[in-house]
Amino acid sequence: MKDTVNASQEDYLKAILEAESEGHQVIPALLAHWVGVSAPAVTMALKRLKRDGYVEVGEGAIRLTEAGRGIAYRTALRHHLIERMLSEVFGMEWHQIHEEAERLEHAVSPAFEAKLREKLGEAGFCPHGNSVLPASPARHKEAGEIPLYEAAEGDCYSVISLQERDPQLLLFLHQSGIGPGKSLRVVRHNYDQTVTIELDGQPSILGRMAAEAVWLKPLHGADAAFGGLCAS
Repeated sequence: MKDTVNASQEDYLKAILEAESEGHQVIPALLAHWVGVSAPAVTMALKRLKRDGYVEVGEGAIRLTEAGRGIAYRTALRHHLIERMLSEVFGMEWHQIHEEAERLEHAVSPAFEAKLREKLGEAGFCPHGNSVLPASPARHKEAGEIPLYEAAEGDCYSVISLQERDPQLLLFLHQSGIGPGKSLRVVRHNYDQTVTIELDGQPSILGRMAAEAVWLKPLHGADAAFGGLCAS
């Protein structure tokens, strides 16, 4: 097994771990989509990762070895800590920090990581509302959360977390006024699979991909009567 891991390998291992955490069976096509590379590139990367003892590939599914899982978690933790540092220490906007953390996570030394862990802790949430590893849909629903795409018409909700893999999606949600802690009302599920919402008194339409990336909790009583949109 190799003593060192390069940034590309860390990206692949982290993507596999995050996909598992979200409840996916990890296959090469999914990994290619998540990492943003071609199928042949994934095939070559998996051969190297398997050779180096970080993954096992069988019957189409990719699984992390113990060594691969350890590297993947440490990479995800560094990403999480950097996002929190950029937000909590430097006041950077939540929709800007994912890409920045993707670059910086590979350059963090063990000493700096230790300082970040000491200052921020591992148990907090990043500005997108997520812990170190993303939760599966089942875990979200156990916590009483629902994706915007499944939210009931006419009801009011608080935004709990956002899927953060796609920086362009994060920017789109920001430009639509949607972010963690925001409140919204679901107006209508449309025939073309879009969802009309009302936020800060303004209507907005989200496509299915965006609506599936936003996790909500219902607002009740006085909490729901924001802006006069929902009855208390």
